[in-house]
Amino acid sequence: MLFNSYEFILLFLPCTFVAWWGLGRWPNLRLSLLVAASYLFYGWWNWHFTALLAFSTLLDWGVGLGIARARGRGWRLAYLLVSLIGNLGVLAYFKYTGFLASAINDVLHALRYGSMLPVPQIILPVGISFYTFQTLTYSIDLYRGQVKPAKSLLHFAAYVSMFPQLIAGPIVRYSDVEDQFRQLPRSLDWHQLANGIWFFVIGMCQKVLVADSLAKAVAPALEDCGTLQFFGGWLALISYAGQLYFDFAGYSNMAIGLGWMFGLSFPKNFDSPYQAANIQEFWRRWHMTLSSFLRDYLYIPLGGSRHGTLLTYRNLLIVMVLGGIWHGAGWTFLVWGLWHGILLVGYTFYRERVSYRCPRPLAVGLTMLAVWIGWLFFRSTDLVMAGQWLAAITGRHGFEPHFGLAVWASLSGILAVAAMAFCFLAKNCWDYRPSLNWQSSVVLAALLVVCILRFDADSPFLYFQF
Repeated sequence: MLFNSYEFILLFLPCTFVAWWGLGRWPNLRLSLLVAASYLFYGWWNWHFTALLAFSTLLDWGVGLGIARARGRGWRLAYLLVSLIGNLGVLAYFKYTGFLASAINDVLHALRYGSMLPVPQIILPVGISFYTFQTLTYSIDLYRGQVKPAKSLLHFAAYVSMFPQLIAGPIVRYSDVEDQFRQLPRSLDWHQLANGIWFFVIGMCQKVLVADSLAKAVAPALEDCGTLQFFGGWLALISYAGQLYFDFAGYSNMAIGLGWMFGLSFPKNFDSPYQAANIQEFWRRWHMTLSSFLRDYLYIPLGGSRHGTLLTYRNLLIVMVLGGIWHGAGWTFLVWGLWHGILLVGYTFYRERVSYRCPRPLAVGLTMLAVWIGWLFFRSTDLVMAGQWLAAITGRHGFEPHFGLAVWASLSGILAVAAMAFCFLAKNCWDYRPSLNWQSSVVLAALLVVCILRFDADSPFLYFQF
């Protein structure tokens, strides 16, 4: 089920909201409602995959009990390995089996052995990358002694399946919601509700009115990258950078808003990343919960920056390559991750060895240029398409007549430039907390109605595919 759909806005959300606050005196019934509603939300697309969600929940719930009761470090480690193998094994099967088979066949073909492995066509369950990482954080944190075991299976199931952030984050750790589940508010906090409505409606506008409008310029331009020329290639790249920005910002804001509407607080996940002055700052602002996951559960265990310069560079490259592959099973995602690893290594070298510091406006511009080049690989379906697109933006496919004025004067060009200007100059939603009075209520209601009227076709969020 999509946030930007009639069934969610007109049926699922109001019914769940009323039932949730109507059961304020019975916390276990409320959590049961949350689990049931979340499974309905997730199973709306394909109910068969709710079994995978249940499997991850039961696996890490059982592992958590084992870790909490184990007396020796060896047993605790054994339980943790069960969680790692079980969760990552399921993720690897659904996400990487086809890619690995294709890659092996490519190698065999290059060695003139022919294609020997069948390539299975496996449907990727929506959100599996997110809830798999989420349940893993619980087992790992329990092993490290950083969190207490869940109060009950009901509490843990509610934590894993919370529908506002189930599909595309933020990646919530159990410590973020543990106390909230133990002390659920009985009555509605109107100030918190106002913040929730504000974030949800603004997020909906970002997705439906901006991201989906930019998508209409991106898709046709990239149908045949071989015919793209310089200005068209840059328009497609800038439009996609804007589409991805507003699409993910929209989802993140809607998830935070829905959480507040139900009396729950989720961690911040998006903080105007196109205003970052270096690649490290970018990753502290873009998909913040994924960045912190990679730092705390991969980079630091690898050694972080504690063992010298070369090993620090190695760790940065490993983390970003794995982060790229997490986003998708394909060579383009691997190259995208490697690109960001190289950028982080380069910035680390620059910060430690070079005394000159760029003026912030120049640093922001250079950082965003590097990020946008990365988006080219992120969006491309294969390396051939990426190469053609790269050739277009470097002028190797030629230039449009009259310096591409017709390209930028089009509605798509004006929208792309306006969207980028907004990204560079506007404050984050977190910097605005308007009180709901009748004027602001009318404005938000009107914006929501406009968005609903734009629900003309399914428009899933881009991060759903990861």
